Amino acid sequence: MKIVTKSEILTVLRQFDPLLDVESGFVDYSKGLACIPPVSELVLEKGEVHIKCGYLKAGVHYVIKVASGFYGNSVLGLPSSNGLMMLFSTETGEAKCLLQDEGILTDHRTAIAGAIVAKYFAPAVVSAIGVVGTGIQACLQVKRVSQVTGCKKIIVWGRSTEAAERFRRSMQVEGYNVELIEHLESLAGKSNLIITTTPSSRPLLSQNRIQAGTLIIAIGSDTPEKQELDTDILVNATRIIVDSKKQSLTRGEVSRALRASAIGEHQVFELGAEIAKGRRPTMATETTVVDLTGLAVQDLKIAEFVLNRVN
Repeated sequence: MKIVTKSEILTVLRQFDPLLDVESGFVDYSKGLACIPPVSELVLEKGEVHIKCGYLKAGVHYVIKVASGFYGNSVLGLPSSNGLMMLFSTETGEAKCLLQDEGILTDHRTAIAGAIVAKYFAPAVVSAIGVVGTGIQACLQVKRVSQVTGCKKIIVWGRSTEAAERFRRSMQVEGYNVELIEHLESLAGKSNLIITTTPSSRPLLSQNRIQAGTLIIAIGSDTPEKQELDTDILVNATRIIVDSKKQSLTRGEVSRALRASAIGEHQVFELGAEIAKGRRPTMATETTVVDLTGLAVQDLKIAEFVLNRVN
């Protein structure tokens, strides 16, 4: 069995871009070519652990991924995310590769998903990218989405003033124009592409002041308990897209709205199927919400991408 270290993984990700591979995974999933069982979770006192697995019917590997989020780790000087991925042969069940990524691959494939969404659904002109949250995913999403949209103007809100200031300094060093705001209504009023990246269990962003023509990429709500968007946002959205219609029945922003009977399943469309139709920017009169809860096919694609390129 091959063992790939975190440093080797980072070297590959610096040299090559897995975006097209991950994008093809979404399309394959929506075509019914992937077998993805329900997510398994451990909810601990100080964190949570997600276990995802799956394979493509015509593929040579199945993946098992363990990813954790311990959101108090910052006070210990540790990253909030950790984990690993393993690839096994679909022919024999043999363990082929252990990727000791410490959560890096999950972070990157999630950020890539945001970039894919922006690639297909962002407004023709993005005036500013609004970011709810200041952690690892917020940074990665900004970098990825700005590459797609060309927008370097960032409006950010964070629960911690200190964390928000650290975010501002680190992103400004990389050439971003970052404005910190105290009220989320201001963020909505100044941004026509909004990314939410927190583990909040209560709505943070409301319908108030969201501009027509806004794309909202909801990243943080990946369990049944989490919620970042007020349900009214989905009710008023022109289109609602999810990575998995099946998964959205039990987790994410859409599951909340469905359980409340605020929207119907017929209003929800799947990302891979929409990608297959080609780019369709958010028009000036409409609002698009894309709810991403994370799929094992993303893990499979990025793990195989690294394995095929590592020395």
